[in-house]
Amino acid sequence: MKVYLNGKFVERSKAVISVFDHGLLYGDGVFEGIRSYSGLIFKLREHVDRLFESAQTVMLTIPLGREAILNVVRQSLRINRLRDAYIRLVVTRGEGDLGLDPRKCKRPTLFVIADKIQLYPQRLYDRGLELITVATQRNVPEALNPQIKSLNYLNNILAKIEAINAGFEEAIMLSPSGYVTECTGENIFVVKGRQLLTPPPYIGVLRGITRKAVMDLGKAQKLDVREEILTRHDLFNADEVFLTGTAAEIVPVVTVDGRRIGSGTPGPVTRSLQRDFRNLTRIDGVRV
Repeated sequence: MKVYLNGKFVERSKAVISVFDHGLLYGDGVFEGIRSYSGLIFKLREHVDRLFESAQTVMLTIPLGREAILNVVRQSLRINRLRDAYIRLVVTRGEGDLGLDPRKCKRPTLFVIADKIQLYPQRLYDRGLELITVATQRNVPEALNPQIKSLNYLNNILAKIEAINAGFEEAIMLSPSGYVTECTGENIFVVKGRQLLTPPPYIGVLRGITRKAVMDLGKAQKLDVREEILTRHDLFNADEVFLTGTAAEIVPVVTVDGRRIGSGTPGPVTRSLQRDFRNLTRIDGVRV
């Protein structure tokens, strides 16, 4: 495997950064996770645009322009001979000292990793995922805007640890007021009749690119697609629940906190959206 690092491709064993890099020391940086399917990089421009938005908010200068980054992502797949892959695009504040001051970091670090990924085993896509609500709350948006895809995921990791310790693969995180936000790495959707509901960004939810694609697919299926405040009661009484994310794609959910959702099997709306999403990945993106 070869990794793009600060202007050149190097072997994985040589893809190293300084221990004084503020991305490592403080999580000071931004990233995007991107998928390619059969040589088509899904929603690449949208991901790169969001990377620049995150960087703008944290006042981090990306050392390459948008078109140059598009080309680096494509080259990462070509040089590793990958057509179906997961791409991690990362920009850190760069090497500084042991203090927080970002002015001490003179040059950002940029690297791109292209590799295979399977977030969940296939059986969970076939049979459905069991979820649990955990005590770790989602960061409040006033403290850290959820639209910033920063390198500090400790909030999510703590929730993931709780799920694993309880014997579950994934966790639902609530807002401080007890509303459903998202899971540790995925957005969450509820199907109720012909309604397709998902929590609004202002309570601490990332505007996921797969989330947006699924909302558009739902509208095309004539579903009543809305962003709406949701409680656990809404999840327990949903006809269907599913998760979305770049790495996860669309994952059916069959239980939440021990309550069976709908029939206890992946539902028809989830299945139809999975089908349409697979079709979308074949036509929407940038060629390698």
